[in-house]
Amino acid sequence: MPSPFPGMDPYLEHPELWAGVHHWLITMMAEELVPQLRPKYRVAIEVRMMQSVGDSAVLVGIPDVAVRQVTSAAQNQPVAVAVPPTTPLSVTVPMPEVVKQGYLEIREVATGAVVTAIEVLSPVNKRGGEGRRAYEAKRLQVLGSGTHLVEIDLLRAGSELPLLQGNVQSHYRVLVSRSDRRPQADLYAFNLQQPLPQLPLPLAPGDAEPILSLKTLLDRVYDRGGYDLVVDYGQSPPPPEFTEAERIWLAAQLASATEALPLDPPPH
Repeated sequence: MPSPFPGMDPYLEHPELWAGVHHWLITMMAEELVPQLRPKYRVAIEVRMMQSVGDSAVLVGIPDVAVRQVTSAAQNQPVAVAVPPTTPLSVTVPMPEVVKQGYLEIREVATGAVVTAIEVLSPVNKRGGEGRRAYEAKRLQVLGSGTHLVEIDLLRAGSELPLLQGNVQSHYRVLVSRSDRRPQADLYAFNLQQPLPQLPLPLAPGDAEPILSLKTLLDRVYDRGGYDLVVDYGQSPPPPEFTEAERIWLAAQLASATEALPLDPPPH
């Protein structure tokens, strides 16, 4: 079944759900593109791994222990001896976080060249820290090459990726940067109430460009992943908070979707 929203479903942005949504969306895009791009191109699902310590992690020092000096009879040299505490203290140590992030590369079969890179942003790309710095470095590398970039941001939380000009405020956005038009690029900016855009996928000059329907893809993700079974629409969506007008629209949309659900068949 499809999501109850005409555009992006903000409940799918929940941190406990997004990793799965991200994985499904990358997979659905690959399945959609493979038959359209054969035999000249192949779709490669790539994975990057980053290890970092969460922004909120705090290094807790080793608890103090008593140190006293004793005299060695053999060498008459001071030796430091740690006296263990009677009861250990409970402390918290920072844990490295290994983040696996999938993305797509459209490669030309004959040469192996990467023609187009498709990125779906994750929270690690939009918050400060090593994950964002690593992604920004990769982004600049692509923008400085002959590879097209399609960057899909379906997360309201975090800081938007930088643009030199034309930066607008919106809940969601998709950047399509064609290598032959840089530094100019196409920005699709849209809000909760608006439908998801139809995206042209740039390829080599003269090749027909397939169209990606984000709404169709997300509905497949919603259905295949069984998100109707886990999303609690009785709760508020994850932060950041919506305006009062947006909350009213959201409630009306959910009420309308609930009324449209088919009634359970009567018992035999």
